[in-house]
Amino acid sequence: MLMNRTKGDEEEYWNSSKFKAFTFDDEDDELSQLKESKRAVNSLRDFVDDEDDDDLERVSWSGEPVGSISWSIKETAGNSGSSQEGREQLKSRNSFSTYAQLPKPASTYSLSSFFRGRTRPGSFQSLSDALSDVPPKSYAPELGRPKGEYRDYSNDWSPSDTVRRLRKGKVCSLERFRSLQDKLQLLEEAVSMHDGNVITAVLIFLKRTLSKEILFRELEVRQVALRHLIHFLKEIGDQKLLLDLFRFLDRTEELALSHYREHLTIQDPEKRKEFLKTCIGLPFSAEDSAHIQDHYTLLERQIIIEANDRHLESAGQTEIFRKHPRKASILNMPLVTTLFYSCFYHYTEAEGTFSSPVNLKKTFKIPDKQYVLTALAARAKLRAWHDVDALFTTKNWLGYTKKRAPIGFHRVVEILHKNSAPVQILQEYVNLVEDVDTKLNLATKFKCHDVVIDTCRDLKDRQQLLAYRSKVDKGSAEEEKIDAILNSSQIRWKN
Repeated sequence: MLMNRTKGDEEEYWNSSKFKAFTFDDEDDELSQLKESKRAVNSLRDFVDDEDDDDLERVSWSGEPVGSISWSIKETAGNSGSSQEGREQLKSRNSFSTYAQLPKPASTYSLSSFFRGRTRPGSFQSLSDALSDVPPKSYAPELGRPKGEYRDYSNDWSPSDTVRRLRKGKVCSLERFRSLQDKLQLLEEAVSMHDGNVITAVLIFLKRTLSKEILFRELEVRQVALRHLIHFLKEIGDQKLLLDLFRFLDRTEELALSHYREHLTIQDPEKRKEFLKTCIGLPFSAEDSAHIQDHYTLLERQIIIEANDRHLESAGQTEIFRKHPRKASILNMPLVTTLFYSCFYHYTEAEGTFSSPVNLKKTFKIPDKQYVLTALAARAKLRAWHDVDALFTTKNWLGYTKKRAPIGFHRVVEILHKNSAPVQILQEYVNLVEDVDTKLNLATKFKCHDVVIDTCRDLKDRQQLLAYRSKVDKGSAEEEKIDAILNSSQIRWKN
């Protein structure tokens, strides 16, 4: 079509067209192209129905939706220079991606500012409007940060405001409090709030920024804060600082107890034993000193017993270790556990050996009730009923034997039943229960029929005996015994 035109027509075409022909004489070629593109984009609005504006997604030359957060940040991030600087930036680039670097009007708008100048709700601002009236300098907009947040960064919070914000769980820097007076005021505000978490947070800050001497001196007259610090140091296991604090406060007993707690961190038994030996001379109370001595002696015994029993078990020549292999080491076990272990594996040993139960009882002054209860549980577990019987049998000076239980025979019955003792043994010990109601309840619970029948006969309680008759098996020996008692003419029944 152009081939048929005259030279004049061609010149008129090029001069009148909105698309200029390329010449080396053109200045600011990219800027002129940008202006032409702007007009072309604006002209597209004539082809778009206003009714569909809400359904269209505006996309910038960088490919991102107009009005998105990433678009707004990119649009405004580099616009602190003058319009001349923006012009020089345009010259240094060779693509339309420079469009996103054009300066924007200065404002403190949010994302909604990109939709100003609508002719009606839902319509967008034209591209030409957005590029017009460029001021000499602009700033990036603030995106959704509340004004109250800025005060954290300006470091103008007072101690009272800071404590209140900490109590609400908000992040707040304490570094601005540099003088000792400010730090102490911050601590006093925290204490006045009666919030342990806030007090601890301030104490951590003071611990990090003050010397030990100053910190201890100031806390000595602030007992609430002092107690929080002591608790905090115990929780985090800072034994060194805790010892220094107790030493400063001249709390000798607490200092000794804190030093004693360090044994928990020592795993090697020999090293723990040696550490406990150093604790014996510390200034404990009389009662605590006795416990420390017992702890050292017990661990010393356990080390000896463990070495000997490990050897016997590995040799495989001892019957008790073959039938009942050990499930755990005895090292560092409590005294009662050690006594149970000794009653289980070393019950018959002579008193002179370290592993003898009687030796442990005398060395550590174990009460009779505790010893009998532990020995009963150990021997009943092994079903050593002869040892159980001997445990409760005593002789008087005339040689007469009598059964006596410092823990009460009702507890003996419970333990025996728990370890599946035969009915004959249960009945023997149920009969030894002195309280009649307790005896009947235990006998009924554990089906000791003879005890129930004999007790009802002795009480001459015909109704209770008749009621129990319905609980035994028909045709059994117990039913026959009940019938014989009910038919006896020698008993005068109460009811």
